[in-house]
Amino acid sequence: MSGHGFHVHGPHDHEIEHAQQGGHGGEHGEHGGMINQIAMFTAIIATIGAIFGYMGGATQANAGLYKNNAAIKKTEASNQWNYFQSKSTKQSLAELARDLASDDKKPKYQDKVDRYEKEKTEIKAVADKLEADATQWDKQSDEQMHQHHRWAQSTTVLQVSIALAAIALLTKKKWLEYAMFGAGGIGVVVGILAALHL
Repeated sequence: MSGHGFHVHGPHDHEIEHAQQGGHGGEHGEHGGMINQIAMFTAIIATIGAIFGYMGGATQANAGLYKNNAAIKKTEASNQWNYFQSKSTKQSLAELARDLASDDKKPKYQDKVDRYEKEKTEIKAVADKLEADATQWDKQSDEQMHQHHRWAQSTTVLQVSIALAAIALLTKKKWLEYAMFGAGGIGVVVGILAALHL
């Protein structure tokens, strides 16, 4: 610009004006549209990826918690079976004492045998219930770990999609943009499978 009011446009001025007017038409418009499209896609995929990553962490934590619950139930069941074994030993001793006792003392020992048998039945019911609970917790833990792996797979594919988006922006290669959309779609589908427990 001169001091007499003349204004001369440089090449960069033309580009700035072109960008301000929306960059329509020609090669610049196509790249501007591509950049906007990839930026929007990346923002959406990054948000979905963050949600899937959170879900993956939550299911992994649940799997650990459920596995811990299974271990507790197994320990409690083991304690009940030890108690059952103790009653079995006492019952065997009472049966031996009954068999060796005189006729007038046999009823007393038989009462003990009957009592131990009843207690064993009750203990066995508790132990079986604890073992069933442990099996159920183990199953839930395995299901959560499977779901965690699905979330992790989805998150990984979405991260690859974001990386492809960055490369597509740098190289302006249309096939990379298609690959980015494909990877993003696969990542979302795997995330849906995780949400459906498949």
